[in-house]
Amino acid sequence: MLFPLRRLEGTTCQYDAIEVYDGRLYGAPLLGKVCSNNHRVFVSSGNELTVLFRSDSSVTRRGFQASYYSVPNYITTPAYYTCGGLLSYSSGTLQSPFYPENYPNKADCVWEIQVTSNFRVTLTFRDIQCLSDYVEIYDGPLRTSPLLGKICSESHRTYTSSSNLMTVYFHSNSQYTYRGFQADYYSIPADQSTTLLCLPDYMQAVVSRAFLQSEGYAASNLTLNDSYCQPNITPNYVIFNIPYNSCGTVRKGNNNTIIYSNLIRGSSSGSVITRRKRLHLHVNCKMLQNTWTQIMYVAEDNFELNETQYSRYDVNLTFYHTASFSQPVYDSPYYVDINQNLFLEAYLHSSDSNLVLFVDTCVASPDANDFTTVTYDLIRNGCVKDSTYTNYYSPYSHMARFKFSAFQFVRNYPSVYLKCEFVVCRLRDYSSRCYQGCITRPKREAGSARERVNAVVGPIALRKAGAENRKAVLGKGIIVVMELILNTFLKLTRSSKGGRLQKYTVVKEKDSEASGDQT
Repeated sequence: MLFPLRRLEGTTCQYDAIEVYDGRLYGAPLLGKVCSNNHRVFVSSGNELTVLFRSDSSVTRRGFQASYYSVPNYITTPAYYTCGGLLSYSSGTLQSPFYPENYPNKADCVWEIQVTSNFRVTLTFRDIQCLSDYVEIYDGPLRTSPLLGKICSESHRTYTSSSNLMTVYFHSNSQYTYRGFQADYYSIPADQSTTLLCLPDYMQAVVSRAFLQSEGYAASNLTLNDSYCQPNITPNYVIFNIPYNSCGTVRKGNNNTIIYSNLIRGSSSGSVITRRKRLHLHVNCKMLQNTWTQIMYVAEDNFELNETQYSRYDVNLTFYHTASFSQPVYDSPYYVDINQNLFLEAYLHSSDSNLVLFVDTCVASPDANDFTTVTYDLIRNGCVKDSTYTNYYSPYSHMARFKFSAFQFVRNYPSVYLKCEFVVCRLRDYSSRCYQGCITRPKREAGSARERVNAVVGPIALRKAGAENRKAVLGKGIIVVMELILNTFLKLTRSSKGGRLQKYTVVKEKDSEASGDQT
């Protein structure tokens, strides 16, 4: 089952969500939960699949559209399976492709388990058999976080993350295949002494007053780098809402990583504990290029406390009717003509105005889940591949606008999808990828696949000539009906006015866009 288009409330599945089960609803394994626009594909292990759509009682959106098709259950080639994805439930199950049957060769699957902020992830392997292949477990994002374990055997192994994000990576080579693995995960509450959220417009740091009191610190003595920015003190908590661009927040970056930092200072609550050093709570929101990392730790002689959370970017990619970028396209599929200009706008949602969004790669494919087998490149690694591709001026650095003409590629397939990869950099950081332009031989870096923001739009379909002809005939039919109604009205008016004819004018205009007459 393919979910090419979704517009639901929120991006964390807290309000509205689509749930896909491998079989009947009750008792069937949950294959995944969909709430953001990342074009998920699910494959059942049998001949039944259940889709459950859930919405709350407040905000509504356009919803979703999905397509499904059947495949023979004996096919195990990479073209007929999917694996990995984002798992955001508080508990769930993940397994290798076709488990408990043998998994395919050359599989690379990445599961990101992201639970609610200020919770931890615990992962237990119930069964695993991969021998020469392996499963890696990371304490955070893939390859940029500490490796918790690399295994191939020994079931009932358990791992626990230090944050609300854990990544599981499965790799198989081109030789032998085996049964694979199945694992369960669940979330557990973290220490609630300190919590941190990196929100779109500010960092929210919350410190427990019970924790402060137990360590001999006063709630009223907590300050930021800028002492004029005061917290909200409640009976149980001290709450700091820290802007990214004020209150002493420091912004710096390294290798396209942007870090916003501040410091919460505290002093003892009385004169009895005069030798205790001042409390330092370091608050950091670290953005890789597609992930917000949230870190709070305490630097003090007697204890060391670390708090890490993760959330994600929100990038919209939208078609527009004209180069003015004033009227977005809401149709799905989006029907176009050959050589018609297609205008797109990508928008990065962030309160930091000192970011720049760079269009690195845009690829067309007839399959929303496969952008490697049959593709057409518009731009790749910043190098324009299609002669009709043009960048447009955008009023903001975190917005990118471009256009291309509908190509012959659309004629050969019933629908086409477009996948674009963007890079986010610091504004005026001329050593970053955003200012390097076309790179013919891109440098391979560890975790480079994780440093890009992906967006998929579509489907795009070729407008059929018959639809235009029907539109023209329908337009002329309306003219005939309107003329009959007006003629009848004129006759009635003549008789009601004692034979005097009231003057009315019927104006016909030719509309070149509609290919028909209108009144």
